[in-house]
Amino acid sequence: MAEQIAVEVTRFSPERDKTPSIQSFDVPLRKEWVVLDALNYIKDKVDGSLSFRWSCRMGVCGSCGMMVNGEPKLTCATFLTDYAPGPVRIEPLKNFPVMRDLIVEINDFLGKLSKVKPWIIRQKEKPVTEGEYLQTPEQLDTYKQFSMCINCLLCYAACPVYGLDPMFSGPAALALAQRYNMDSRDEGKEERMDILSQHDGIWGCTFVGECTQVCPKHVDPAGAIQQYKLTATQEWFKSFIMPKGAK
Repeated sequence: MAEQIAVEVTRFSPERDKTPSIQSFDVPLRKEWVVLDALNYIKDKVDGSLSFRWSCRMGVCGSCGMMVNGEPKLTCATFLTDYAPGPVRIEPLKNFPVMRDLIVEINDFLGKLSKVKPWIIRQKEKPVTEGEYLQTPEQLDTYKQFSMCINCLLCYAACPVYGLDPMFSGPAALALAQRYNMDSRDEGKEERMDILSQHDGIWGCTFVGECTQVCPKHVDPAGAIQQYKLTATQEWFKSFIMPKGAK
């Protein structure tokens, strides 16, 4: 095995650069190193101005998502040796404005996430003295897969619809909406349907499926959106046959 690997990194400083450029660094190629280790080596040993996000290094926080040789990856879970002999190119996530080097601006996603109301909605809360809202293991299993999302945004970088239509709510937001719709403790399904049954919601998805392919937690956002579409269609037929207020 070679002792080093060339790591090509996107560099962009809004104060001095009009467009991003690529800078190459030689990094030790160690069997146990992931791409994030290479970036930390560059920052600590070679160029302290390199900017990127990371936190837990355990595939939990979702903050270290980047493009690795053109694919959305969690850099803390992507081994350098998989790209030997190199070079390996690290770029900021696609479909987001670049703030600096490998850091993207995610306010658009945060706004869309908030819009789908990804929390338990109750029409009337029961007193704390009455205890918890209990669930059976079977009720938990209905939505558990969709609850594993870590908001890493890899699905947004892979989604061609989000890349072309900035109004589209996107895979993670829609999957999380479905997660709460399927929660037996939640009563906000109708509120979310009014928001997400529009073109910029579930109907914007063309079911390419790339979001599911790149998800590091196997959430299957594409599947969640198709479930949501089926439910919306059923609700439309119900409203057509039995309009609100009809007896």
